[in-house]
Amino acid sequence: MYEGSRGSVLEDVPTAVAVKKRRSSPQLVWVIPIVAALIGGWLAVKTILEKGPTITITFKTAEGLEAGKTKVKYKNVDVGEVKAIKLSKDRQGVVVIVELVKEAEPYLVGDTRFWVVRPRIAGGQVSGLGTLFSGSYIGVDLGKSGNKLRDFVGLEIPPIVTGDVPGRQFMLHADTLGSLQIGSPVYFRQEAVGSVTAHEVNKDGQGVTFMIFINAPYDQYVNADTRFWNASGIDVTLDATGVKVDTQSIVSILIGGIAFETLVGSVRQPPAEENHEFLLANDRAAAMKHQDTVAVPFQFHFSQSIRGLSIGAPVEFRGIVVGEVKSIDIELTEAHNEFRFPVGVVLYPGRLLAMLKSATSEFRMDEEGRRIRWDAMVTKGLRGQLRTSNLLTGQLYVALDTFRDVPEAKMDWTATPPIIPTVAGGLEEFQSTLTSIAKKIERMPLEQIGGDLHQALQSFNRTLVSTEQAVKRLDKDLAPTAKSTLDDARRMLNTVDRTLASDAPLQQDLRTSLRELSRAAESFRELTDLLERQPESLIRGKKESKR
Repeated sequence: MYEGSRGSVLEDVPTAVAVKKRRSSPQLVWVIPIVAALIGGWLAVKTILEKGPTITITFKTAEGLEAGKTKVKYKNVDVGEVKAIKLSKDRQGVVVIVELVKEAEPYLVGDTRFWVVRPRIAGGQVSGLGTLFSGSYIGVDLGKSGNKLRDFVGLEIPPIVTGDVPGRQFMLHADTLGSLQIGSPVYFRQEAVGSVTAHEVNKDGQGVTFMIFINAPYDQYVNADTRFWNASGIDVTLDATGVKVDTQSIVSILIGGIAFETLVGSVRQPPAEENHEFLLANDRAAAMKHQDTVAVPFQFHFSQSIRGLSIGAPVEFRGIVVGEVKSIDIELTEAHNEFRFPVGVVLYPGRLLAMLKSATSEFRMDEEGRRIRWDAMVTKGLRGQLRTSNLLTGQLYVALDTFRDVPEAKMDWTATPPIIPTVAGGLEEFQSTLTSIAKKIERMPLEQIGGDLHQALQSFNRTLVSTEQAVKRLDKDLAPTAKSTLDDARRMLNTVDRTLASDAPLQQDLRTSLRELSRAAESFRELTDLLERQPESLIRGKKESKR
């Protein structure tokens, strides 16, 4: 019963059957989030793809800059924005993080430049006045080099010339900076055609290098023979023609300037290459003078004072500058225990050879030929001499000239550099003459001469006294006789006066005689007329007139 009933119970329990699950169709409510996610992802990818490059610019100060507001502009068009500003690691400046537009990617190269545009006054120019109202911004000058860069060092001074200005840049070397500064103009025929873009002291400390930019088309006038000179201030020249005042412009007087000119015979040469190097002369005269290619060192030994002689003083041969002084020293000679002054010079033989019209090819330019020429000239009396070039300032120069009746001397070729013999200067000779005269006067017996002169003056005084007494005595003896003689002369003059009076008998007889003489002359004139008309009357007599 139990088992049978148990079996019937199990049979009544339903059996589980596995059924395959159906796929449910997506509901519309999930479509919107999915589409939004896709759009968001696409926008994110697009933003990442279109995002411009991020760079860093290091400045000394963040004056005028503000994160999220300060723009980066090229030709006054926004090309980026400052995102953050922080101190540099060494705390010597600030690092500005800038995000640029994607189009600026190709121009982030090594020579791209950034600077802060703010109001400035420099080089006689005023810039950045617009930022007084709009605020400062970062200017950019696109570079052209091929090396990519993301970290830049900003300029503290805006560039004078940007890369899009046509023209060329050149380098000038000078001894000193003078009054030139960044922004000083460059003149060609007194017209401003460029400016100074940079300058720095040479690494060896022996000069200054300038970078100048000359705008097109004036840069084509610069070739290898172009001469540059410092045109700052006023150039005053005093010569035989009078006083000359030369200046480029009022601006060059205030802030300095550079001028250039090309030699007449070199104007057809091709233009100079970019960054060609030139020398910057102190003035136009120095720039346009002949460029010497051969410089021969010599020295002179002077024993006289060299006060007034300076380095750079000319060495002249009869008015022609053939060299210049390079050094002045002092030394004590052991033989005579005297001081002498070695003056080192350089001579430019090309200056004289260029002026010779004939026989130029006969000169040997080698060392042996030079020695032969100098020995011959010294034998004929060639010497060096100090002369005064300016009586007001006392400046001296070294003159080379031929002198007569000078002691025999020779060139000292064993010294380095060779020594040219010298003679005393004209002023020293004048002083020697004065000293000799003074010594002669000192040897004269002045006291004895003074005593003799005193005696002679006393004798002369006695003579004058005697003469005065003789005159008085003569006046006393001759006065009565002279008075009688004057009375006789007076009586004679009265008699002559009466004789020449108009009513005197002599005057009347003289007038009568003159009238008779006049009648006789008239009769003689009538006779002459008759003979001209009737010459036969001398034989036949005068014809009777017909009634």
